[in-house]
Amino acid sequence: MSWRSSSRGVVLTAYHPSGGEGDAPGGYYYILYLKMLTRDFFWVYVYSRRSGQYTMNHDHSKKIPDGVSFDRSGSQDSLDELSLDDYWKELENIHETRGNNHEEGVALVVKEPDEGELEEEWLKEAGLSNLFGESSGDSQESMVFLSTLTRTQRAAVEKRVETVTQTLRKKNKQHQIPDVRDIFRLQNDSKGKVYDGSEPSTVRTSENKNETQDGTKGPKFNLGTDEQKSPLEDMPSLDTDINLEIPFAEQAANLKDSSVGNIYKGGGGDTLLPNFRLPKDKTGTTKIGDLAPQDMKKVYSLALIELTALYDILGTEFKQQKAVKIKTKDSGLFGVPLSILLEQDQKKVPGTKIPLIFQKLIAQIEETTLETEGLLRIPGVATRVKSLCQELEAKFYEGTFNWENVKQHDAASLLKLFIRELPQPLLTVEYLKAFQDVQNLPTRKQQLQALNLLVLLLPEANRDTLKVLLEFLQRVIDHRDKNKMTLKNVAMVMAPNLFTFHGFGSKTIEQSEFVMAAGTANVMRFMIQYQKLLWTIPKFIVNQVRKQNAERQKKEKKDKAMKKLLKKMAYDREKHEKQEKTTNDTDVPQGVIRVQAPHLSKVSMAIQLTEELKAGDIVARFLSQKSGNVQMLNKEEVFLYEIGGNIGERCLDGDTYMKDLYQLNPNAEWVIKAKQT
Repeated sequence: MSWRSSSRGVVLTAYHPSGGEGDAPGGYYYILYLKMLTRDFFWVYVYSRRSGQYTMNHDHSKKIPDGVSFDRSGSQDSLDELSLDDYWKELENIHETRGNNHEEGVALVVKEPDEGELEEEWLKEAGLSNLFGESSGDSQESMVFLSTLTRTQRAAVEKRVETVTQTLRKKNKQHQIPDVRDIFRLQNDSKGKVYDGSEPSTVRTSENKNETQDGTKGPKFNLGTDEQKSPLEDMPSLDTDINLEIPFAEQAANLKDSSVGNIYKGGGGDTLLPNFRLPKDKTGTTKIGDLAPQDMKKVYSLALIELTALYDILGTEFKQQKAVKIKTKDSGLFGVPLSILLEQDQKKVPGTKIPLIFQKLIAQIEETTLETEGLLRIPGVATRVKSLCQELEAKFYEGTFNWENVKQHDAASLLKLFIRELPQPLLTVEYLKAFQDVQNLPTRKQQLQALNLLVLLLPEANRDTLKVLLEFLQRVIDHRDKNKMTLKNVAMVMAPNLFTFHGFGSKTIEQSEFVMAAGTANVMRFMIQYQKLLWTIPKFIVNQVRKQNAERQKKEKKDKAMKKLLKKMAYDREKHEKQEKTTNDTDVPQGVIRVQAPHLSKVSMAIQLTEELKAGDIVARFLSQKSGNVQMLNKEEVFLYEIGGNIGERCLDGDTYMKDLYQLNPNAEWVIKAKQT
């Protein structure tokens, strides 16, 4: 692939599949597009590999509109510097493999949604289905949820609720359909004031650190949408700073129509990706896997709403695809849904989260050496790969497959084949197009923010498998001096395997693969380069989860039925609590926390909080106690957990400053335990 530009036009070259007259099905021809800068027509030159001749066509019907600029976008810029040869060669290898393999499966049918159906599905995914339809009266939980949303998030919800309610009025007039304004008015009345995220920007900003706006005791949360501040006051000072405290849509709204926003535009020099930096958070960085399942459900809903709000602000369409269910294999290795694969594998290895065949193929590639030149780029022998695939299907679970017969390039081809043959793409049917469309966002920073939210939306099995894949690809890149596989080379090779999903049907692929080439390769580079950041849960989302939990607890305390129950139990409970408080008050004075470690020899310890005390220091203090069972553990295997209060459960990173976190969640318990992997 090449790209040349001048004042007269732009020239592109690419492989493209062909099945027309004179070419056998599955053949290829080169297409050379020459877009002349005239308003009458453009020429299309086609070079057939079979005939060795050019043909020339021009299309008078496709006129270039007035005022069209040929300024190049971020993905187009990269074409100047990134040779796409590896992409097209890999695509050719994929098509040839499909011709020799059983990889052609039943195409998924993507259902075109009816009016309002897309928005209705979106509200269900966001956990807000009780805002419409017959269940709209029972929306107390949603009111709590809505009270924690930012302005841009609320606007995204209102827009979808309005569309759904209008559709329901047309279809079903006998039900009482609430007006979207009534829904949000009810939520406003329940609070007296709409939550707009205007709390102080840090936890330690006043003497009354734990007093909320309504005078009750409790931590304050910042979502970074204080209207009193200058729009850019809270923005990162450097282009490479990533701010996870302020919601991404709020950042985009602040920069919208601002000349200052131009400094964030993605421009030339795209080969050298920015060195995006994640500033340290004193209350700790939260990674995917650190939160309890009940809080991760809230993270999913918030991530979906935030992503939609971001796309709304940027004027970009965000649509979830929905595939009609098709019959898939219920056993085997290749072409089997991830969920079924893991169900099979967990019978053999309980608790495994990554398909065993996927793990083994990566291990097989690494067993030789990652310094092999052209690793991942040079394909295995097609007939041998097909034979190995069939043999693996028959012998892998029996444990009789001979891995010594698998050459490294064959293993790499099998790994890519596994990804391509999944009956639904690794990035899911729902979000594959959204991943592809990230390339259309105006700035690199917004592209990264969108990818971060999309990763949060993936099902756990897909996300875990993708993480293992990206970590492996980074290890390959780490040996680039020997294997000649740089970040851009690996991205070019892997992008067709991850983004050109054969289940959508060949026609869709053929029409879109040329357009997708540069953009998806860039998205692939982003995913590899910034994978650690992508697996971070933004602080503003964690804060919203905390606020939801705190608000729900407040409402539960006010519940009349609960009060009656508490009165019946009052005497015995008060007596027990007084005894407990007497013990706790003497054991834990002010400025001290009690840390439990039930699985260690030192099961409990009072820890004095200081400005510099970190979670890792507490773990080290426990592990320093000599004991037989402690010798089986090390600092990398056990972590300090924050449990209860305004969070379900959260595994703390070692650099968490405990005094800051304690002020954010004073009612939490602190427990040291091993992390489940």
